[in-house]
Amino acid sequence: MPDEFHDFQPQLLRETCQPPNYPREEMFIATNLNVYYNSRHYLWHKRPDWFLVLDVTPAEKQEDLRWNYVVWQEGRAPFLVVELLSPGTEAEDLGQTLRSANKPPTKWQAYEQYMRIPYYVVFDRYEKQLHVFQLIATQYQPVELSEPKFWIPKLELGLGVWQGKYQQTEGLWLRWYDGAGNWIETSAERAKRLAEKLRTLGINPDDL
Repeated sequence: MPDEFHDFQPQLLRETCQPPNYPREEMFIATNLNVYYNSRHYLWHKRPDWFLVLDVTPAEKQEDLRWNYVVWQEGRAPFLVVELLSPGTEAEDLGQTLRSANKPPTKWQAYEQYMRIPYYVVFDRYEKQLHVFQLIATQYQPVELSEPKFWIPKLELGLGVWQGKYQQTEGLWLRWYDGAGNWIETSAERAKRLAEKLRTLGINPDDL
């Protein structure tokens, strides 16, 4: 079931996903949105906790906001999907379940075999583990991580586990970092840094 973490964590991912080579108008980011992926079985869908699609334009008007994401209509499958592991979802999220007869594909099968999503990320905050799977040829292969972070060349960004406070809550969070290894700032962090810089110059930011 959704909880506060499933609300906050996608916000942080969205806010810090700032690829230098992809402006916001060339990316579509969604949280907990149905993804329909097979035109022959048009009711088949999955609902990722967070996903990123490249070269797809987000809505510019409120009336154009998507109710769902339909792969065969958009012409693009997600580039990266993040699942936030919860108690009871581990087997499904990590591809350890089998498809039942007369049932839609499992989450793993849908991402790997049908949508062929290049990167599949599972974050387990309980066990403090980051699992990354990259599509090699036709199968997902686990990425061996020496530390809980990995670099994605196409985005010129990395995704890693950060210990810190977000939304007034201390803990482990998944967020993006740049080529220098610096965590991409949130708008609140940026405002705080600029305010501190003004104070060092003898300027009270509240007076501006």
